[in-house]
Amino acid sequence: MLRYAAYSASLVMTLVCAGLMSANPEWRWGLALFGLLSVIGTWDLLQTRSTLRRNYPILAHFRYGLESIGPEIRQYFIESDTVETPFSRQQRALVYQRSKHVMDVVPFGTEHDVYDVDYEWINHSMQPAFIPSHDFRVQVGSQSQHPYGASVFNISAMSFGSLSANAIRALNAGAKRGGFYHDTGEGSISTYHRENGGDLVWEIGSGYFGCRNDDGSFSDERFVANASDPQVRMIEVKLSQGAKPGHGGVLPAAKVSAEIAATRGVPQGVDCISPARHSAFSTPVGLLEFIAHLRKLSGGKPVGFKLAIGHPWEWFGVAKAMRETGLLPDFIVVDGAEGGTGAAPAEFIDHVGVPMHEALMLVHNTLVGLDLRDKVRIGAAGKITSAFDIARTLSMGADWCNAARGFMFALGCIQSQSCHTDHCPTGIATQDPRRWKRLDTGDKATRVFQFHDNTLKALRDLLCAAGLEHPGQLGPEHILRRVSPIEVRSLAALYRFLEPGELLARIPEHAVFKDFWALARSDSFAAPERVQAMRTAKSF
Repeated sequence: MLRYAAYSASLVMTLVCAGLMSANPEWRWGLALFGLLSVIGTWDLLQTRSTLRRNYPILAHFRYGLESIGPEIRQYFIESDTVETPFSRQQRALVYQRSKHVMDVVPFGTEHDVYDVDYEWINHSMQPAFIPSHDFRVQVGSQSQHPYGASVFNISAMSFGSLSANAIRALNAGAKRGGFYHDTGEGSISTYHRENGGDLVWEIGSGYFGCRNDDGSFSDERFVANASDPQVRMIEVKLSQGAKPGHGGVLPAAKVSAEIAATRGVPQGVDCISPARHSAFSTPVGLLEFIAHLRKLSGGKPVGFKLAIGHPWEWFGVAKAMRETGLLPDFIVVDGAEGGTGAAPAEFIDHVGVPMHEALMLVHNTLVGLDLRDKVRIGAAGKITSAFDIARTLSMGADWCNAARGFMFALGCIQSQSCHTDHCPTGIATQDPRRWKRLDTGDKATRVFQFHDNTLKALRDLLCAAGLEHPGQLGPEHILRRVSPIEVRSLAALYRFLEPGELLARIPEHAVFKDFWALARSDSFAAPERVQAMRTAKSF
């Protein structure tokens, strides 16, 4: 195999040079060189800390060599450490350092231009606080029979099938050790999710994998069989995801192995289809009735939904249905359109859906305006890698944050962006056993735990510096953003935040509410008549 070409060649050349030495002693230098390479390659295969080196003995060191090029050369001739494409080298390095529990301090000042537009920071206090524990918790489903104390930082949705068996094992073992939750993704609960006993949030998508009848419709009986597992702490109905909102998916027949078929409840060797829309409901009220039904079937576990915001009137329709029926989800997870681990058409990755910050504030504002915010928890996902990312997201209205790609970096992902090819070099996003079996689950579980633990310690330090005692105290007034070379504004001043109950009294003078709130319907996701008329007149 090409992956072992350099190692194999070094072994062959070592033997050749050893044979030629008898005729010419000068070949001892070749023997020394190729012998050294053979030793390095053998060590690469035997060690367990780096999956990349196990999969690419000797060759991996060339990649590490390029990574260690002087920062001044890379910055001026290649790229800045802070360029996010999609994650910057600085962001990745921080995850690697915290997951390996090595020094993560930065010398000689920030690499960010603090006078550049969009630079953000959190102000500190002259009276810093003291927080003894960094194990910050959020109570979800306080009105349900089995409420759950979620960490403020958790593993976002990634399915078995998208990720390898050993990646799932390592993520769940890390979650178990750190006491945070592991979202299953819509691919249902595999045996690998169950091995280590970490808390699970079971995500149910439009394919109803793990709870479907043979015709693809939702099955009460199969749902109960999975939902009754004590390891499943919450259930999440996926309406849409940031990587490809409004787009279904197909797992080709060739990839539907016996394991994946058993996990998802689909036939082996047949295309596995995720429809673009749900069949169990078709209206906002229907969605809430479905959530109430799942809560009852699960024995009273917290049930919510995840969505990437698209047409605002559709979300407003759901919000109106909450107020009219009194049927509330225990939580809502807002997924940003920044994309995620799932591969998608370029147009969807680049130009479909609302980015996480705006989507989160819309959901938060709406619930505040309806006087429902204290009854529904909000999670948020979208490019979370640092404690500041968490603090900023919580200040915009979230109760907790989820990360997918951040935890993939903790597993050893190098952002090769080959997730969809089945050729992931680190054994994370592949079903090729020749690659994923070299991912050491014990070592990587420790890294997952340490990334979570050290990130929350950093969050605690940020809160202490700001004079706060809990992440729940963060508000938009704590985060500042430079909007021009000479002007700085807090998020509270930059964005319009509604007052509690404001939507019950009047329609705010806020573009999206002013344009669409009155038009939204709780009995239909369809575009309002005025919007349809505008489409017909092509006046958009």
